[in-house]
Amino acid sequence: MSNPIGQTRWAIAEGYIPAYSNGSEPQFTSHETACLLNTSDQDAHVKITIYFSDREPIDPYHITVPARRTKHLRFNDLTDPEPIPRDTDYASVIESDIPIVVQHTRLDSRQSENALLSTIAYASSH
Repeated sequence: MSNPIGQTRWAIAEGYIPAYSNGSEPQFTSHETACLLNTSDQDAHVKITIYFSDREPIDPYHITVPARRTKHLRFNDLTDPEPIPRDTDYASVIESDIPIVVQHTRLDSRQSENALLSTIAYASSH
């Protein structure tokens, strides 16, 4: 696609990974996910910074989204430079070297009646 869809900077102001889950793993593990869509003909090199209310940010997490592909990235799986703490409010800024689309999804399975939410992230053109 010669004119890729998306923006290069995205923010997810709301983030929280529960410390425990209810149900079989990994399907019902409580998690936060960023769904990253790259419609261009080149790989997207993505940097993620995690912000907190009471400590300095964690960064950078580096992710590659191959050309003309999607990546469903569980924040629970981010480990380098360090894992994101559980039971802690956080926010994230996602920056890419080419335009991508970012959608945020959370599965909260602390109860047997699971809760799922999904929303498009905030896009910034600057």
